Amino acid sequence: MAHRVIDLGTPNAKQDLFLKAKQKHVAFGGARGGGKSWAIRAKAIILCCKYPGIKCLIVRRTYKEVVANHIEPLMALLVGFCRYNKSENRIMFPNGSQIICGYCDNDSDAMNYRGLEYDVIFIDEATLLKEAWIKQIAGSCRGVNGYPKRVYYTTNPGGPAHGYIKRVFIDRKFEQDERPEEYIFIQSLITDNKILMEMDPDYVHMLESLPRVLKEAWLNGRWDVFEGAYFEEFRITPDPQLCAEHHLTIEEAAREHRFTHVIKPFDVPRSWNVFRSYDWGYGKPFSCSWYAIDFDGCMYQILQLYGCTGTPNEGLKWSNDEQFKEIHRIETEHPMLAGRKIFGVADPSIWDGSRGVSAADTAEKYGVYFTPGVNDRVPGWMQIRERLKFDQNGKAMLYFFDTCKDTIRTIPLMMFDKHRIEDLDTDLEDHACDDLRYAAMSRPITPRDIVTKATPRYDPLNMFT
Repeated sequence: MAHRVIDLGTPNAKQDLFLKAKQKHVAFGGARGGGKSWAIRAKAIILCCKYPGIKCLIVRRTYKEVVANHIEPLMALLVGFCRYNKSENRIMFPNGSQIICGYCDNDSDAMNYRGLEYDVIFIDEATLLKEAWIKQIAGSCRGVNGYPKRVYYTTNPGGPAHGYIKRVFIDRKFEQDERPEEYIFIQSLITDNKILMEMDPDYVHMLESLPRVLKEAWLNGRWDVFEGAYFEEFRITPDPQLCAEHHLTIEEAAREHRFTHVIKPFDVPRSWNVFRSYDWGYGKPFSCSWYAIDFDGCMYQILQLYGCTGTPNEGLKWSNDEQFKEIHRIETEHPMLAGRKIFGVADPSIWDGSRGVSAADTAEKYGVYFTPGVNDRVPGWMQIRERLKFDQNGKAMLYFFDTCKDTIRTIPLMMFDKHRIEDLDTDLEDHACDDLRYAAMSRPITPRDIVTKATPRYDPLNMFT
């Protein structure tokens, strides 16, 4: 039987790295136009030709997308060589290998992959799926045969799984059951895709003309900004462009708390007011934070306790008793809080006693007292955004000690709700933001006047403080 030559084309340098990667979890892309879909199709064909009998799965968010991006291009390339079973979305190679194309747009779709087995899985535009769906699908990469077991992800910044993909592939912060050596990220920008740049220069120009956040994510592959970011104003480190405009180095801006919201801890004056804010959730994370207010009304998140709620026999970390006992201990022993009379605002649901003793009653047992927080979501988010704004001196009205890691981690991940655009998506990990919202609504500010003249770079009155 004569061999069939399949012309896949020539990969660019980044695509070549993707095709040669042998780690179990390989992420590719990170921006628009990096040649991700071609790389998936090429890799699937190569594996199917090399390993007779192998089963590959290609998944996208919707059926329409998987047809347009994979089934149709694959069959155009493999016509006369492979058979296509439309009812099963299955491409069958002469050697018994298969490419099955699927989709996952909801929890029910994700459940359909339970119990199935594939040798290789490709999750295309993975950040558009939810983390739970990705893990459900990836869990089907298994089997007792000798074929390689790999999961490939193509990605752009943004989407429901942005936080998960960023954690394991970009930040490389692994949980106990994740092996770092099994994960690799290969960044591919449009500038790596020379063919697209030559054939469609207008696409490049379109990306360059996008608003700043989208341009940084889609053109430059930035993972700390992405489409739909609700708190676009938030800066973990001083904004380089704003620093340059004000003739500041990054180090100077960080030292002076300018053009950033995350700062090094300092000793909070005893004359400042300190209070706590608390978001409770049954069977999901709770967030309790302590805030200091200076004499200008600027708010500082200085400390945070974050974990899961529930009862010990559910395998979750914190019961209500454990939470409030720990809050009391922190307020009694922590140097920034000990000796202060601290009151708090909280999620109004803690006064719900329908499950028995309310969380508020349990808190009082440990000497932890709250008043109901204002639960107006959109006005609360607007208060946070108002505080995050920089005046022309680069000063904000809200800062976070860099020890408040769960707030800093989750604020950049918040996205606009697709159905109520003025609100943020409640399916995301928004508990630290809810805690912050109750705090901001307890100390509301009015829109500030913009300072028209920048502060001199060196202030003689403050050079030696």
